[in-house]
Amino acid sequence: MAKIALCISMMIYCLQAEILHVNRDILQRHCLTCHQEQKIPSNLIYKRYLLKYSTQARIEAAIFSYLKHPEQQHSIMPSAFFLKFPMKASLSLDDATLKRAIKAYVSEFSLQKRLRLKKQ
Repeated sequence: MAKIALCISMMIYCLQAEILHVNRDILQRHCLTCHQEQKIPSNLIYKRYLLKYSTQARIEAAIFSYLKHPEQQHSIMPSAFFLKFPMKASLSLDDATLKRAIKAYVSEFSLQKRLRLKKQ
């Protein structure tokens, strides 16, 4: 019985790792490639979202809303940002794929990953 439980948990772990890899691939192809080419500071953008929206769910909703209708007045970035960087074009991704890419983005730049707490 323990072997079966172990096998099932390993399969679930592998499946989750594969899903995470696919989501990061979507993120890289559709988002980070342009950010890197245009030298857009993704980590600073994430920090702005974090300061304004504070929770992962609200950040994901705000990014989704902006990416569906990218307009300067809906952006969290100051107007001077758009003098240096181009306005975002609409993505041709379906909603489910876009949400997976956003989850991967939030996971990638999350500050919680960088926190190291001392064990007592």
